[in-house]
Amino acid sequence: MIPLWQGSCNQWDCDEMGHMNVRIYVEKQLEGMVALASHLGLPEAFRPNGPSTLVPIDQHIRFVREVLPGRPLAMQGCVLEIGEHDAVIYQELRHGDGQLAAAFRTRIAHIDTAEGEPFPWTARTRRKMEQLIGTTPEEALPRSFDPDAPGLPYAEITMEKVKATGVRQIGMGAVPPGHCGAHGWMEPSWFIGRISDSVPNLLYEWRQKVAENAGGKRMGAAVLEYRLRYHRLPRASDLYTVHTSLGKVAGKTHSLVHWVMNPATGAAWATCEAVAITLDLDARKAIPAPPEMLGELEALAPKGLTV
Repeated sequence: MIPLWQGSCNQWDCDEMGHMNVRIYVEKQLEGMVALASHLGLPEAFRPNGPSTLVPIDQHIRFVREVLPGRPLAMQGCVLEIGEHDAVIYQELRHGDGQLAAAFRTRIAHIDTAEGEPFPWTARTRRKMEQLIGTTPEEALPRSFDPDAPGLPYAEITMEKVKATGVRQIGMGAVPPGHCGAHGWMEPSWFIGRISDSVPNLLYEWRQKVAENAGGKRMGAAVLEYRLRYHRLPRASDLYTVHTSLGKVAGKTHSLVHWVMNPATGAAWATCEAVAITLDLDARKAIPAPPEMLGELEALAPKGLTV
């Protein structure tokens, strides 16, 4: 694996529980992808005049150990698979003592910046990619998802499906220019950021009840794994809505399926599934939700949406 990034996070990168916000993890991953592009002989990929660029299309993230402000971090990565105009890359964040903090397995597409169409790798870039072939460490392998499992066809991810399932809208907004990258598309990190910001509209009171049921503990939430599928990248002033469905429930964990939709067209910007726990902030342990609370959760977020 090759080094891709080194630094730390600060207090402004952290959420209410004091550890690095999920959006910042993906920002670091994307920064590492820029470095990887340079290693592949594509130094113009993320510049405004670049003829082609790299975009994530399907991503698995594992959060292994929390990241706190001021702690040293380093990222390294490799290439796992090479296609005609796509590839699967692996990136990991490790603490200063070498312990794994987070791992990313991302299928990327090589596209032209004029039309956003697939753009085959050159023979030179392919040779460089072959030199970076590696494997995912055992400790970083997916647990909750098969990252290669086929997702729902794009044509089936519609606002009509949202309405038929009866799930709630938990977030909405518009893309500001400052959230867009060199080629005018919203940076992918803002998908997970907007989803994370929207979830309290669904779960704040529910998690308070779980904490009260557990004896009034001070509570929060922690996401363990994500699978994100990026279908379209919005531009400045495009609108979005977030709609959420209950996924799987197993032991102390539950998953939520989020559809980020374009209300102007009824089509999808992105879909994802997140596996999470309700966390005792003092003991740093998961708080199990009793069966009746899980029933209430399903009433808040009816099942029916998939990634």
